[in-house]
Amino acid sequence: MDETGIAGKTALVTGASKGLGRAIAIRLAQRGARVAVNYNSSAEAAAEVVGAIEGMGGEAIAVKADVSKLDEVKAMVDEVEAAYGQIAILVNNAGIINDQLLMRMSDEAWHSVIDINLNGAFYCTRAALRNMVRSRWGRIINIGSVVGERGNPGQTNYTASKAAMVGFTKALSKEVATRNITVNIVNPGYVETDTTSVLTDQQREHWLSVIPQGHFGEADDIAHMVTFLAGEKAKYITGQVICVDGGMAV
Repeated sequence: MDETGIAGKTALVTGASKGLGRAIAIRLAQRGARVAVNYNSSAEAAAEVVGAIEGMGGEAIAVKADVSKLDEVKAMVDEVEAAYGQIAILVNNAGIINDQLLMRMSDEAWHSVIDINLNGAFYCTRAALRNMVRSRWGRIINIGSVVGERGNPGQTNYTASKAAMVGFTKALSKEVATRNITVNIVNPGYVETDTTSVLTDQQREHWLSVIPQGHFGEADDIAHMVTFLAGEKAKYITGQVICVDGGMAV
């Protein structure tokens, strides 16, 4: 018996071809959601995620879109709703980093990060929200970052995008609260993904020293929290910033 209330609902996970998005897509599918796996350039990886979901008896499709482009987002939402019906669960996970000290940061580095991390969430949420309001049910889960609270040298663009997502989450949660739609943000700490695999030994030692638990997290740690927030047992939780970071934000 599905106690989450997710079974049969349609979920769109952006940036779901790898890392956190992949883990979230698979976990939602394990709970019975029909999952749209968004990707931009990693078609092969997205197909692998779909195959993994189908291999365990779930339903999934891969949908290509650059979330920073409004026309592509509209086409993606139309494609998902044509295949599976209304999007009930939206996970705004797509994001990039383009690090540099502010004095040396190019306009392109600033705008590319803001366009995908922040504007992409805006475009996807607005496109999916209207039908959530009509049906009076929805779950919007934004993926932020612990650096949105702590800051991080060399990441003013990334930090700004994630800090802005906190305000976006809180404001939107108040707009749609009476429509049985919850909006929350999960702030991961350092998690073992492709992004952290490129850290030098010195960098890993530094970050491990500021994590009270003394180790990096796993993608499933984030996926479990997202799946909980997507379900019925989280129906009275909205507008919250939930850190899954081993204590970094404390």
